Amino acid sequence: MKWFALLGGVGLLAGAGCGPQGSIPQGIQVHFSPGGGPTEAVVEALGQATNTVLVQAYSFTSAPIAEALVEARRRGVKTRVILDGSQRTEKYSEADFLAHHAIPTLIDTHHAIAHNKIMIIDGCVVITGSFNFTQAAEEKNAENLLVINDPSLAEQYTRNWQAHEAHSAPYERGQPPEERSARREKLRY
Repeated sequence: MKWFALLGGVGLLAGAGCGPQGSIPQGIQVHFSPGGGPTEAVVEALGQATNTVLVQAYSFTSAPIAEALVEARRRGVKTRVILDGSQRTEKYSEADFLAHHAIPTLIDTHHAIAHNKIMIIDGCVVITGSFNFTQAAEEKNAENLLVINDPSLAEQYTRNWQAHEAHSAPYERGQPPEERSARREKLRY
């Protein structure tokens, strides 16, 4: 009877789209930089997305990751991004690129620093670690990145993402927070 219940639970996860996603096995993958392929791992995971991608990023200047997010959106994946307030004026921020490609992009200025570096893919996969989504993090810094296929953990991260979404405002380069807040509802799904 226990085996039957276990097999049924595994079947439910697979039916919900939370089984291993392409090359993302159940469990955890770890990547280190420089030279350990964190950017490639993120791009690969985004390439497997089928339903949703939620992002929180402190620094976001990686063109390959931004392009993978846009490609996911083109495939019909509901993609939303929350960035730290510094990304409003960061010279090489991908915020403009994302917003230009109709990816709802919010700015979290509620905290001194919105230092999260996470992605939640299809409510199953969590990408997190010290790795900022930047070229410097890939090529110069000592960083780590975890790709975790765990629906229960993804649910907790999703709730936290939603809490930050609630106090964030739509991205508009250089616009004061009050003016962005008035436009917040236009970007909500």
